[in-house]
Amino acid sequence: MRLIWNAVNRLTALGMLVLLAPVILAIAAWIRIADGRGVLFVQDRAGKDGVPFRMLKFRSMVHNSVAMSAQLGIDDPFGLVENDPRITRCGRFLRRTSLDELPQLINVLRGQMNLVGPRPDVLPQVARYSPQDARRLEVRPGITGWAQVNGRDDIDWDQRFVLDRWYVDNWSPALDLKILWRTAVTLNRDEPPVHVDQINIARQKTVTDSASVTDGEVSRAA
Repeated sequence: MRLIWNAVNRLTALGMLVLLAPVILAIAAWIRIADGRGVLFVQDRAGKDGVPFRMLKFRSMVHNSVAMSAQLGIDDPFGLVENDPRITRCGRFLRRTSLDELPQLINVLRGQMNLVGPRPDVLPQVARYSPQDARRLEVRPGITGWAQVNGRDDIDWDQRFVLDRWYVDNWSPALDLKILWRTAVTLNRDEPPVHVDQINIARQKTVTDSASVTDGEVSRAA
């Protein structure tokens, strides 16, 4: 069943790319005119079983958004802040309507993602997953998912892990269709309140502190 459903996802993505080609080209032209070069944002993400792949999005933030987070004093470089200055003029509309995710139809066509699944996480954060967290990697990531239709950015990562595990344990084509329907009826939604991702901040601090201790021991040994 899973193999057949994966094939259905790829065929659906192909059809959507053909039907939405005018919209995709229009958005690309808008970004190019309004915000300059670099229409697409390409980033390594963790796919099924943690295998990295290059995820595509329409660019909604400035080019140096991660580096800029340090200048703004943002503890989580992959998180957001209120009235985030890193989001471009086009980006706010694209993110609110999820149109920035349209290029991921190419990832679905390539077999790297499905239409529905846990959202693909960045590699530095996946490296800090617990065994329970890593259960979300048992299936292909998705453009939308169970966590997205049950809170999106307005829930902590620990709750997202719980929702993603529930999805993995209860997956069915019917559940995917339900998630797609709930996604479609909430596309033009208000911006969710900014939610500080404390779990990844805490894990990053633990890694940094451990690295500092290790560096100190090496220095003394030398």
